[in-house]
Amino acid sequence: MALLDTPLCNFGAAAPDFSLAEPDGRVHSLADVAGPNGLLVAFVCNHCPYVVAVADRLANDATELQDNGIGVVAIMSNDYRDYAADSPDNMRAFAAKHGWTFPYLVDEDQSVGQAYGAVCTPDFFGYNAALELQYRGRLDSAGMRPPEGRIRELVDAMLEISKTGEGPRDQTPSMGCSIKWRS
Repeated sequence: MALLDTPLCNFGAAAPDFSLAEPDGRVHSLADVAGPNGLLVAFVCNHCPYVVAVADRLANDATELQDNGIGVVAIMSNDYRDYAADSPDNMRAFAAKHGWTFPYLVDEDQSVGQAYGAVCTPDFFGYNAALELQYRGRLDSAGMRPPEGRIRELVDAMLEISKTGEGPRDQTPSMGCSIKWRS
């Protein structure tokens, strides 16, 4: 498992369109998941210890974002044929266990992860209402440590983006396991 950091935010880059299904077959497009005040796209998986460490905090933070008109979607781009823990059945169980109230979509052919330039799990992309990239950083300052005293960098950035259309210029990259691309 290779540890990677996300690249710097490419401010203003347009959100690539997609149409992906949840494990139950329900299909969602970019337009379906975007909120009136922006969108958070999180590339995650079930087996990565970095995602497992933040999954409950992501659920709570996502609820606050949704309450502020920001859409939230999680996408799993790993090759689950080689990593069975990331299978659609396990995705459904993982999302339920952590109380996710947002769609968790399967990137079956990995084209969406590639279009976004996702490199690790978790990898967070924060968009304004015009679906222009304004955040490419970590969830918070706690990372894999207990959340007491954490700085909620993603929530703070997304709330700023929802009000001003622009994200903070100082962003700390997210860190996590490499996405498991097919050979």
